[in-house]
Amino acid sequence: MTVRYVRQNLVPPQFAPAVRAFGDIAVVGKISPPQTPPADQVAVNTPADFTDPSEAQRRAPGDLGQAVALALSQSPGPSLVTAVRVDEKTPDFKAALDVVAGLDVQLVVLANVPATAANTAVGNPNATPPTPDGPLVALAKHVVSVSETGLDGRQRIGVAMLPKDSADPAVVGGALATDRMVYIAHRSTQDAAAAVAGTIAGYEPHVSLLLKQVNITSPNFTQAQIDALNGPETFTSGPAAKNGVNWLTSPALIPGNAVYMGEGYTGNPGGITYIDARRYVDSLSFQLNAQLIRSIGNVRITRAGLRALIAQIEAILAPQQQADVLTSFEVSIGLLALLDKDPAALTAAETAQIQLAEAQRLVQVLVALTYAGAVHRISLNVSFK
Repeated sequence: MTVRYVRQNLVPPQFAPAVRAFGDIAVVGKISPPQTPPADQVAVNTPADFTDPSEAQRRAPGDLGQAVALALSQSPGPSLVTAVRVDEKTPDFKAALDVVAGLDVQLVVLANVPATAANTAVGNPNATPPTPDGPLVALAKHVVSVSETGLDGRQRIGVAMLPKDSADPAVVGGALATDRMVYIAHRSTQDAAAAVAGTIAGYEPHVSLLLKQVNITSPNFTQAQIDALNGPETFTSGPAAKNGVNWLTSPALIPGNAVYMGEGYTGNPGGITYIDARRYVDSLSFQLNAQLIRSIGNVRITRAGLRALIAQIEAILAPQQQADVLTSFEVSIGLLALLDKDPAALTAAETAQIQLAEAQRLVQVLVALTYAGAVHRISLNVSFK
């Protein structure tokens, strides 16, 4: 007889944890309808899912299909791209983005919509007649609004591009200056925003986007142009990171002449500076909420109950610390410290605090995290003797 020190019998159904995708993209744009459109051509304001670039170009020829195909051509790339068509004659990007608000996507792109004056214009609802926001302003407002007030798990970022050859970061201001937008400067005839969105989608949220390859053709900017995009840097103060615009580059130190992300900034370095940090916060928020939702209505406001609550949070954070994504974390529940005290030693205010928590059935938890950022600059001093 075989000796089994641990015997396990899995009894179905097993629990499946909630999983948030990190590589799904929504692309909004126009098509160029052929004289004989296919029977399954994408309809206006009707989401159409794609995993095949050629199928996207067949069903959505023009800007929309090309953007979807370019996003899907990245390696690693997105797991799914959803196309939403706007009417070609009277494009209403706001209406299309309202459709996207109901989709479980993490990145949103407007097909072939560069940051020109018209596309970044701020509307005036009090004008006669009212004027709408430019498409990119509508996109920036969309990602902020859905992320902050939308359903759980719908947090997202937008990706936009400067006009071809532009190295002027001044366009990023006002509503456009948000850490939920990513801006890319390029010298390509292709849709750089769609390509970069596909690149971002291919990596887990905590992975830095710096020097990640983008499958696109884009000649290098001059050093002066990169300095204008990035801002000045010194060895003592580090990256300026003040302009919120990335660029495409082909470093001579990397063989092959491929195109890479020159930085990984969000559109508001004064907020969350880097794309990976913004995405990781969204991902971790979802994981914690999905874990804690099972505690609602089940965990008691007792010493044992609150310790079980801490254990659930640690079950999410500890593996990420072991994987070196987090440097450290701390979970604390102020109410637990009171419950651990001798009841006879509690002050009247502390007793009232416990009673209030039990009456309101509300527990406040503090989670402090130290995120382990990736290396973006190395200062190397070489001394010959």
